[in-house]
Amino acid sequence: MKNEIQERIEFFQRSQQSRGRLLINCPDQPGIVTAVSQFLFEQGANIIESSQYSTDPKGGTFFMRIEFDCPELSLKEEILKNNFLPIAEKFIMKWKFTFVYDVKKTAIFVSKELHCLRELLWEWQSGDLMAEVALVISNHEDARETVEALGIPFYYIQANKENRAEAESKQLQLLEEYAIDVVVLARYMQILTPEFVSAHPISIINIHHSFLPAFVGARPYERAYQRGVKLIGATSHYVTNELDEGPIIEQDIMRVDHRDQIESLKKIGRSIERSVLARAVKWHLEDRIIVHGNKTIVFS
Repeated sequence: MKNEIQERIEFFQRSQQSRGRLLINCPDQPGIVTAVSQFLFEQGANIIESSQYSTDPKGGTFFMRIEFDCPELSLKEEILKNNFLPIAEKFIMKWKFTFVYDVKKTAIFVSKELHCLRELLWEWQSGDLMAEVALVISNHEDARETVEALGIPFYYIQANKENRAEAESKQLQLLEEYAIDVVVLARYMQILTPEFVSAHPISIINIHHSFLPAFVGARPYERAYQRGVKLIGATSHYVTNELDEGPIIEQDIMRVDHRDQIESLKKIGRSIERSVLARAVKWHLEDRIIVHGNKTIVFS
C-alpha cells in the first residue's frame, strides 16, 4: 500500500513541475493586480487561478492567491523570488511563493479516538489529500495497527502533565528528523506547550469538538448537553498559545434536539469533526489560507 501511494505522489510531483502558487497580503491600493500579473507574464508564467479579497478598497488590506504555470519552474525558484522583491517592497507586501511539486511532509498526532485519523488516511489513500504522511505520533497504542498497515511509521510516546517536557522533546526531535512541514492534531488530547507551538508557528492544525467560541477546553459535549443546545459543531483552527483561540480555518454544524443524550451528541459530532478537519488540512496543503491577525482568509 505504501509503495502504491508513494508512486502516486511521485507521479503527481512529476506532473506538477511547472506549477507554482503566490500568496500576498498588503495595504490595498490601485495597481497591485496589474503589477503582479505583469511580473508573472515577464517570467513566462501563465495564470491558472486567481482569487482576491479586500477588507476595504479605501485603506484596507488586500489579499491574493495566484496559481500559475511556468516552464522549468524548478530551475527558476530563487530567480523568481529575487525578481519579485522590488514589487513586494513597492506595495509593502507579505508574500510567499510555494511550488506544487514540493509535497508537504505531514505528521499526525492522535490519542485514543481514531475517527479523524481514519478520515485523513482515507483521503490520503484516495489521492484527495496530497501530502506525504511521514509519521504518526500517539500517547496511546490504539492507532498502531491502523497506521502500520499502511506502511507509515508509528511512534508511541507517553505524554501527560508529569512528563510533558520530556515527551515534547522526543516529539520535536522526530519532527526535525522527518523535516515535517505541517502537524495535524487529529483528536490528540494533550495541551501543547509554548515551546512546541513556537517551533512550528502557523503550521499546527487542531480539531476542536465544539463550534468555537462556545465550549472552549475539555468536555464540550457534556457542557453542550447541560446547556440544552440545538446545534452542535466542530472547529478546525491553527494552534496558538491561547487554548482553542487560534485562527479558525473551518467550522460546521448539525442540528440536535432534546432527545439527544451525551453519547448521541458525540456520535453526531464525530461525523462533523472528521470532515471539518479534512477540509482544513486540504486547504492548508493547497496553500489556500492566509492568516491575518487572529483570522484567516480562505480561498477555498
